[in-house]
Amino acid sequence: MLKTVNRVLLGLLGLGLFALGGGVLLGGLDLQRHWDFDVPGWWPFRGPADVVLGVEGRTRWREEDWWWPAVIAALAVLLLLFLGWLVAQLRKDRLDHVLIDTGDGAAAQLEGRALEDAIEEEAQALDGVSRADVRLRGSRTAPVARVRLRLEPHAQPERTLVRLSRETLARARDSAGLDLLPSKVTLREVRHSAHRVD
Repeated sequence: MLKTVNRVLLGLLGLGLFALGGGVLLGGLDLQRHWDFDVPGWWPFRGPADVVLGVEGRTRWREEDWWWPAVIAALAVLLLLFLGWLVAQLRKDRLDHVLIDTGDGAAAQLEGRALEDAIEEEAQALDGVSRADVRLRGSRTAPVARVRLRLEPHAQPERTLVRLSRETLARARDSAGLDLLPSKVTLREVRHSAHRVD
């Protein structure tokens, strides 16, 4: 859904910019006179001397009381729409469903969040892991796991990584019926404040 909305918005934006650029180019090169054709009466760019926004257009509504509040409100709405679109882009880093081959020619869907939760729960049970955060990316038929682990000071990173790969991720891969489950693992140490000893 998000990809479709992005494509439609980019298409409309591109079409608008193309029309505006073409109109400015048409007037700037005086093509209607060179190629002997007429433009509609409302067309703003009729020749090289025309500007995109003339003096009348810039000063037309300045004396009206509603002008500046309307401009500020319109800009605020545009900013909110842009921020909403940006948040939607950032939130879409999670795979909704994973397709599972059931072996009988049909496919089942496993919720991506359920698989993420299962991996997180098992990863947090590993010795030395304080917290685990898992995100599935990629496609529904070839997911990629992004795992972030917070390690306690006594943890052994190499041992933790081996157990995560051979046990936790292997079990998740097998239970979901996947041939592969590529993973990117980030290990970080938990910061503890210093304790005063008397």
